[in-house]
Amino acid sequence: MKCARRNARTSVLALGLLAAGCAVPVPEPMAPAAFLFAHFLGNGEDGLHLLGSLDGYRWQVLAAGQPVLRGTVGKEKLVRDPSVARGPDGLYHVVWTCGWWENGIGYAATSDFVHWTEQRFLPLMAHEPTVRNTWAPEVTYDEVAEQYVIVWASTIPGRFPATDGSSEDGLDHRLYVTTTRDWRVFSPVRLLLDPGFSSIDGTFARAWDGQRFLLLKNETLVPPKKHLCAVPAASLLGPFGPVSEPFSPAWVEGPTALWNGAEYVVYFDRYREGAFGAVCTTDFVHFADCTARITMPAGVRHGTAFPVPIRLLGSLQR
Repeated sequence: MKCARRNARTSVLALGLLAAGCAVPVPEPMAPAAFLFAHFLGNGEDGLHLLGSLDGYRWQVLAAGQPVLRGTVGKEKLVRDPSVARGPDGLYHVVWTCGWWENGIGYAATSDFVHWTEQRFLPLMAHEPTVRNTWAPEVTYDEVAEQYVIVWASTIPGRFPATDGSSEDGLDHRLYVTTTRDWRVFSPVRLLLDPGFSSIDGTFARAWDGQRFLLLKNETLVPPKKHLCAVPAASLLGPFGPVSEPFSPAWVEGPTALWNGAEYVVYFDRYREGAFGAVCTTDFVHFADCTARITMPAGVRHGTAFPVPIRLLGSLQR
């Protein structure tokens, strides 16, 4: 049997190829029917907002521009930096930054972004009495381990002396992680990654060949970095490879990666300019600026882009 040429869209002959000692092609992900972008406005005072898209480039306001969830947990009751992951239960699980100086995050779940479970405050860093913040949580469902992985940035003063106070307000962030299967019992919190610099906004992406990457922001203020990097990940809990060179401009935050059927679009918040930018990639190693190909309503801040059934998008177009 001759070995077939590698075709990312073909997997019918996989067993025969294996028997012949050939490399088995990895199926390229299908183009989802529609997409949502969960985000916040301003300081997150009025809650969670949604955009919709059919192509992953052009976005329109949903729900008549009204918040679909208003924050009720935390001292400030904010909904900033929302992250969304759909679980095997069919629910979209949402986590967010509920205040600037909290030891935990906000959490709720929904099947349609209209009806929600009761909001809960998750005190993930309550075991660290000096922790200053719990920012930009990101949730991913791990199909292999059958659990949710939650990553966020926190500053614990003095924990990393070499970079102590290297970010604004004397902060020095690192990425921490916990896991859960039921959103009631959580694994002990641990350091996810110390890249040797203050880092925030960690989010996972997976190339179509299966390689995972942790995208993160270098939050160093002096000298200013403020750009995004990619880190190869053997799994959602590591181990991790070397940190890449920057793949974004400086002074950006909140990366979110979306496969739209043709390529991955990595969106990021150009927060100093009040606008969004994007780079496109197929492998999270080589990136090209594709900002000119996207349209994003004014005022959108840090969020998460994700696929949904087209009927869900239609139900929110009001």
